[in-house]
Formats: sequence, structure tokens, C-alpha cells
Amino acid sequence: MKILVLNCGSSSIKYKLFDMESKAVLTSGGIERIGIDGSFLKFTLPNGEKKILEKDIPEHTVGVEFILETLTNSEYGAIKSLDEIKAVGHRMVHGGEKFSKSVLLNEEVLKEFAACNDLAPLHNPANLKGVNAITAILPNVPQVGVFDTAFHQTMPDYAYLYAIPYELYKKYGIRRYGFHGTSHRYVSQRVCEFLNIPVEGSKIITCHIGNGASISAVKDGKCIDTSMGLTPLEGLMMGTRSGDIDAGAVTFLMEKEGLTPSEVSDLLNKKSGVLGIFGKSSDMRELESAVAVGEDKMAILADKMYNYRIKKYVGSYAAAMGGVDVILFTGGVGENQSTCRSGVCEGLEYMGVQIDLEKNSKIRSKEAIISTPESKVKVVVIPTDEELMIASDTMNILRNK
Repeated sequence: MKILVLNCGSSSIKYKLFDMESKAVLTSGGIERIGIDGSFLKFTLPNGEKKILEKDIPEHTVGVEFILETLTNSEYGAIKSLDEIKAVGHRMVHGGEKFSKSVLLNEEVLKEFAACNDLAPLHNPANLKGVNAITAILPNVPQVGVFDTAFHQTMPDYAYLYAIPYELYKKYGIRRYGFHGTSHRYVSQRVCEFLNIPVEGSKIITCHIGNGASISAVKDGKCIDTSMGLTPLEGLMMGTRSGDIDAGAVTFLMEKEGLTPSEVSDLLNKKSGVLGIFGKSSDMRELESAVAVGEDKMAILADKMYNYRIKKYVGSYAAAMGGVDVILFTGGVGENQSTCRSGVCEGLEYMGVQIDLEKNSKIRSKEAIISTPESKVKVVVIPTDEELMIASDTMNILRNK
């Protein structure tokens, strides 16, 4: 069964085509700059060869059409006919409280999803554009929605509620939802297979660390808490996001700087985090290089702040679960930056965490245990594969419908 996975952003479409019999990726790529001059499609063939095709792509339907044309192209296509695509799985960002699992998309589901647009005004409408484009081009192909927020719906109320008047939660749905749920779900399941440990009884802290970053406490295979909240702004210090900040500081800034709600949102989401402290870039690779030289005080400060925030959440989630068996790193930074992993784990020896520094320094985007054999807590790197999780959910839903 061949399944196409789409991840539609406001000006981009990422895709992967899977052969689910072998779970092989037949091709993958993405369109960037939709609706902007200089739009293009970049993709990778099974042999590793990369291609870039430039084309004016004014909106998402044209983008999806271009992807499908490329998939069946006689020169570099991965399939001979669109009939080979048996289903399309979509990454859907915010399902609110309506969706706790992946679902087959129909008119009723899409109406409920659209009702969550206020919670993700940039992402949800873009996701819907991808669904509508497939409906227009491949009307008979079933589509499945896999929600970023679904995995976190197992959080208890005392973990997801904010201490604001309860009627505001009932009226507007203001609560912690969490994000990166498909990634947290994939790696928390995969690590149990990798370590050959049962899901029941396990206490796992999953650290999805990238330009956007979040941490989840996963007990018995279920999320009991996560760091992102109503929006992806809450929690860790990120590439351009501030993470946790006193709400009083926000209103103080609005008064002193004369900022509107949209301006303060732009400040906290796009101009803060690593970029705000380091001042030169939000890219963790550039920060790591500057720290290694040892002369840029702001780089060193940003690095310390970044790792300290992660460490605090690890400690708090170990307390919330009554201990921890596995600390897991994933995401672009978590999988590739050994200095982040060692910086986070330094000082956690009291919890029984011992890192093998030599092994840690050599790991880049592959499954590995980076703790010592004596460590009471396993520290593991598991590359995330959200697209495979989406494809697997899509296949399972079709087989069970």
C-alpha cells in the first residue's frame, strides 16, 4: 500500500511517499515560498539524488498538483500512476479537545477541525488547504488526519488547566494542549521497542529539541504532562520563542513599549529565545560554534539558559512521575548536538544519570544509548519519524474502517 503524507504550512508543503509493505520512503520533498516570488519544489530520489524544480506556485492546490505531477514524472517520478496512491495522511496541527486520536476525514470532521482555527490561526487553515487540494484532485482517495495535539489529550485536568477563572476555560477552551504530539508518541513507543522494555510501568521523558522544542512526561505509554501550552510559545527557550515568561512581564512590556497584542506576540514568538539573547542567529549550530570559541559572552549565556530550561523540565517531570527510567532526545538539536545532551544531563547524577561522554560525542541522528551501563536512567537518542507515524495511522484506519 502506497501512502502519501502531506504537511501543509502557510507557505510550504512537505511530503513523503511511503510503500507501507516495506515502510520504505519512495520519495520525499517539499515546496517552499507558496504565494511568494521564487517558489520551488525540492525533492530527494530513492538513490539520494536531489532535484530542484522552479515554478510559480500561487496557492496550495497548484502546489499539490505540482507534487502529484512530479510523483508520476517519466524522468524522476516515484510511481507510474496516481492510482498507486491508496490514501493520503495529513499532519493536522490543533485538534483542540475534539480529537484524541487520528481519524478518517469527512465533512463533519473537517467542520469540527475548522472550529479550532482560533487556536492555531496560522497552521489549521493551511492544513485544510492541503486536504481541500487533495479532494479536488483525487476525490476518491481516502484522507486521514493525524493531530499534533492528540497524544497530549491523556493529560489529567490538574496538569492541563491554567489557574484562571474556570469559566474562561469553559468559554474559550483556554488550557494546555501541547504540540509535537506525533513525534512524542512515535519516539516513546519506539524507545520501548529499542530497549526491549514493556510500555506498562515505563516512565519516559521525551525531549523533542529543535528550533521549536517541547518535553513530555510519558507514563505507561500515555502523556501526563507536556511543556507547550495553549500555543507553542509556552515551555522551553527555543530558537526564536521566549518560552516560559511571567505574564506580568508581558503586560509591563506592552505598557512601556506601547505594543499591541500582535506586536508583543511577534516579539515573543519571532524575536526572542536564542535569537533574543545571542543576538546573531537562532540557529543552534551557529550558537554551538560561537560557544566553542569561548569569546562571545552572550553566546555562552544563551547556551546556559537553553540547557538549564530543559534540565528544569526533566527534573520536574521526574518528580511528577515519581521517577524516570528513560530520558530520550529527538528533534534536530536533540539528535545531532552532543553538547546540548551533555549540558542537560550534567548535574543529574543525583537521579542516577551517567553519560558516556565519548559515545555521546559520536552520535548523530541514529538510535543509540548514550548513558553508561552503570547509569540507573537510560539516556537515549531516537530520531523522530512523524511522517512514518502518520502513514502507519493512515494505513491502520483504512484497514479497520
